[in-house]
Amino acid sequence: MRKQKGFSLIELLIVVAIILIIAAIAIPNLMRAKMAANDSSAAASERSIVTAEVGYFAAFPTIGYTGLLALGGAIGAACAPSSTSACLIDSNLANNGTPAASGKSGYTFDSVESTGAGAAVPNQFLTTATPLASTTGSKAYCAVDDGVVRTQPAGTITIVGSYAACQKLNPLAN
Repeated sequence: MRKQKGFSLIELLIVVAIILIIAAIAIPNLMRAKMAANDSSAAASERSIVTAEVGYFAAFPTIGYTGLLALGGAIGAACAPSSTSACLIDSNLANNGTPAASGKSGYTFDSVESTGAGAAVPNQFLTTATPLASTTGSKAYCAVDDGVVRTQPAGTITIVGSYAACQKLNPLAN
C-alpha cells in the first residue's frame, strides 16, 4: 500500500469553502464597524470646529466667525496664527481632506458664517458634516453657534441646508 503525501483536492476545496464562509460573515461586520468609526470621527470633528469657531470669535471679535479654511493652516506648513490662518484645528480638517479633496474619515465638512439682524460682523455660523456616500457614514451632522452638535436620523446623509434647518434637528445623544 502506497502512503499519500499532501492534501487531496477535496480537502483543499473544503478549506477554501470554510474561509469563504468566514469572510462572508466578517466583511459586513467590518464595514459596519468602519461606518461607526467614521460617524464618531465626524461628530468629534464637528465639536472641534465649534470650539475653533468660538475661539476664533474671541480672538478676532472685529472679524466675527469665519469659514473652515481660516480656522486651520496650510497643509504641510508651519502654522503661524493670524486672522487668515488661526491654527485652531488640524490643517487636514480645515482643508477638508485636500489635496485629494476626499474629505476626512469618509465625511466632507463645511463651515459658513452669516450676519444676524443688526450685526456688523458675522455673529452666526453653521458647520456641517456629510458622508461622502452611504458606505462611509450613516447620518449627517451639523452645529450652529449655540455649540450643540445635532444629527439627522440614521440613514439621512444629505447636507443640512440652513441654520434654521440645523436648529430643528435633535441634539447628538451620547
